[in-house]
Amino acid sequence: IGVAALHRKSRMAMISEFLGQLTLQLGGGDPTYPTVVPESNFDPDKDAARIETAIKTKGVDEQTIIDVLTKRTYNQRREIAFAYERRAKKDMISALKGALSGSLETVILGLMKSTAQYDASEIKASIKGLGTDEESLIEILCSRSNAELKEIKKVYKELFKKDLEKDVAGDTSGDFAKLLLALVEAKRDEPSSIIDYQKIDEDARALYDAGVKRKGTDVKCWISIMSERSVPHLQKVFERYKSYSPYDMQESIRKEVKGDLEKSFLTLVQCFENKQLYFANRLQDAMKSKGAKEKVLTRIIVSRCEVDLKKIRQEFKAHHGKSLYQTIAEHTKGDYQRALLSLCGGDD
Repeated sequence: IGVAALHRKSRMAMISEFLGQLTLQLGGGDPTYPTVVPESNFDPDKDAARIETAIKTKGVDEQTIIDVLTKRTYNQRREIAFAYERRAKKDMISALKGALSGSLETVILGLMKSTAQYDASEIKASIKGLGTDEESLIEILCSRSNAELKEIKKVYKELFKKDLEKDVAGDTSGDFAKLLLALVEAKRDEPSSIIDYQKIDEDARALYDAGVKRKGTDVKCWISIMSERSVPHLQKVFERYKSYSPYDMQESIRKEVKGDLEKSFLTLVQCFENKQLYFANRLQDAMKSKGAKEKVLTRIIVSRCEVDLKKIRQEFKAHHGKSLYQTIAEHTKGDYQRALLSLCGGDD
């Protein structure tokens, strides 16, 4: 084929790659705003060789490991792992485990899982052992989309040979458990091109009647509306809700319920209204004091870098007056800091 045709072909390839980055691999899901995008001149064998050398170096060359793995997508990291195994005749993840430690190890091992595998492992970790880490459980289950939750359930079963529903049910109780289980069922309606004003009004009215209007709260009603309706529909419901209730939805939740149930409903509503702002606020909260709540910081950066971290960065800057990049730089140090900043991708 002629040069012009080739040029056209490569341009088409570029365009399709660009479009591919914009739309998620999640079946027709939300558009993505990743900070980690495919490396264009990708050579898995070369990367595997660099990592092998970095691991063998006396004292371990962490910088090279960070440079390579934080600037490749999960699919590319997997190819590097296959190439590494062919070269070194051993498993790359085990080799990384042996070579790294502390917070950096947590980040790098997190990057060796797909987003769904990572979320599933974080859920498992939050319900394993004595006591439950409700905060982590709420953050993950109340912020993930229907498509993400379906994928997490499937992966959870593959990884742990258990049903996510059973594990969540066995570890939580009361209305809190009912809400989480309703979310895990992933029965949420897909967004519709038809705006149903009557249903918007009915739902707004039902939420009011079930809470602020009466003594006590009909939590079951709140759970079914908030776990089954589409996000665009709920955004309009909360707007309409204000014409019935003297309090907006978030204020109503604070008045009506307490504890983990309150936190869960608030997380849901915040994510329906602006999910990336919810994550930006979580990040700000994790870096309020001198150090950082590393667990939360690591989880959000690792789990969202191929999903919407770019948009989270924009919301962070807009609402907290300082870039996420600079905030991370101030609250972390060493190799852990370098890895996070690389995943963060840029200073706004």
